[in-house]
This record gives sequence, structure tokens and C-alpha cells, in this order.
Amino acid sequence: MMLQPHSRFLLQTLLTRAHNLDKAVELDYQWIEFDDVRYHVQVTMKNPSILLLSVSLPNPPPEAMSFDGLPLGAIEAIKTAYGTGFQILDPPRDGFSLTLKLNFSKLRPDEAYRNSLLTKLASIREVVMGAPLKIILRHLASRSVAPELDRLVAIMHRPNETFFLVPQADKVTVAFPMRFKDSVDTILATSFLKQFVEARRAASLSSAPSCSWSPTAPQELEGAPKETLSANAGFVTFVIMPRHVEGEKLDRTVWNLSTFHAYVSYHVKCSEGFMHTRMRRRVESMIQALDQAKPMEKTRSMNNKSFKRLGLNDVNSK
Repeated sequence: MMLQPHSRFLLQTLLTRAHNLDKAVELDYQWIEFDDVRYHVQVTMKNPSILLLSVSLPNPPPEAMSFDGLPLGAIEAIKTAYGTGFQILDPPRDGFSLTLKLNFSKLRPDEAYRNSLLTKLASIREVVMGAPLKIILRHLASRSVAPELDRLVAIMHRPNETFFLVPQADKVTVAFPMRFKDSVDTILATSFLKQFVEARRAASLSSAPSCSWSPTAPQELEGAPKETLSANAGFVTFVIMPRHVEGEKLDRTVWNLSTFHAYVSYHVKCSEGFMHTRMRRRVESMIQALDQAKPMEKTRSMNNKSFKRLGLNDVNSK
């Protein structure tokens, strides 16, 4: 199962507001989604057609490419994705990395257009956090390398964590240090990643990016800060070729790489939950079997002779 690029709750909130513009209601929603991305939606009674969407991203580590708390190229990516239908507030609301202002009254009345635009807005996380990765992969599609990039590029994908890219004209190598806090999660993730690499060797996946796992940092990460190379579940490396980012494949590849750690964590937790369910069912079946068991009779027969088990009181009385 792959994670969806849009926030389901945010999309539901936007569509509900778009279909009820004639009702003056006040909205003030805040919530947090995976990898510590926080959202805030506001609509006031005074301006019911104006919606403010604020997004807070985790603080980027020193090695990550960022500008004013946002990933490199995020503002340009927002303007490209949304056009003139949104206004970027500068500065954003306190405590947030980005605030967008949407005026529903200025949108075209076409319902299909509105739904498409609001679905894009609900994918704001993909647009913002995937911006630096998209820059690199766009150059790969044209078989070039952005001149301002270093040999080794770090991109934030989780709080205080990054993954690394080595951009080249004919390929981009992507390496993920895989870290987990729980020891059980670490064991399950390591097993999952090894099987993940084995599955890539199937003939049906021959066109997918090549994938490898190693317990130590691969050679491509030579020169990376030492503190970023601690990984208790090893390192996963993908090699992205130009054919993987052609046309519509670009957005899908950007999203899958940006959320790879979350994808692995999701399946690890599902596996752990499945095993817990199986163990609970096993224990329940054993308890049921014990409850249905009958106690042994006090008399036993051998060679048509009956023997009675004597208690301590019976022996003393004789």
C-alpha cells in the first residue's frame, strides 16, 4: 500500500467549505500528520469566503538544503503548482513555515476545476517537501546536473533526519539511513528491507529502480557528516534513471522517495499489529480449550478391577 499524496482531512475540509459558501461559519482546525507536519485551517465569520492554510514543517537539520525554514525551491514550486489562485503571506502565521490565502469567490464556478485545484492544495506537503528533489530529478530527465548543487545533497524527510542524493547526468543515487526507536521495529524493518531488495529481482519488476541494502553506509555517502550516518536498520540505496522520471512519472517518483521511510514504518507497524492479533487469537483458543476440558474421574479400572484413590484422612482412619 502506497501513501496518498494529499491529506484526506484537509481535502475533506476544503471541499466541504467550497460546497457551503452561502453559510457563514467559523473554522479553526489544527492537526498533525505523519513525520510531524502540522496544519492549521482558519475561516472567520467576517470573511467566510477567505480561507487561510498554514503548514508547519520539522526544523531542517544543518546539512539539509533549506531557505527561511522551507526546502530549497518550495516557493517556486507552489507558484508553479497553484498559479495565481493563491496568495503566499509573508511573513507566515506565528509558529508556521508557510501560510496560503485562498479566496473562494475568485475561483471559477466550474466544479471539476475547483475539485482539481483543491486536491492540489490538499497535496501541499508533496509540493513543498518534494521541491528540492524535483529540481534534481528534472535535471536528470534532461540528462544534466544543476550547477549549484554539491556532489552530495542532503534532503530532509523526517524530523532531524535526511536522506542523501548523488546527482549525475545519467543517474541519481538515493541513499536512506534507516533509523527506528523501538528495538522490535528495528528487527522487523531490517527483515522487511532485505525482502524488499529480494523482491526487486523479480522479472516483473525489471524496469523498477535498482535497489540494495547494506548494514553500513554505502560508498556514495563518503563525506557525509558522521552524525547523519547512524542507522540501526541499515542503509537502502536506489538508483534512479532518466526513464523513471519521464513525463507523469516524475511526481510519482518524487512522492515515493520523499515518503519512503514513512512507507516502511507503516508496513512495519501493520506487521507488528498482525502478529499481535495472531498471538491473541492463539491465546484465546488455548484458554477456550482449557475451559472445555473435563476433570479426570476419581476411580480408574485395570483388568476389570476397580481401585479407589485414598485420601490422607482415609489412611489415618484405618
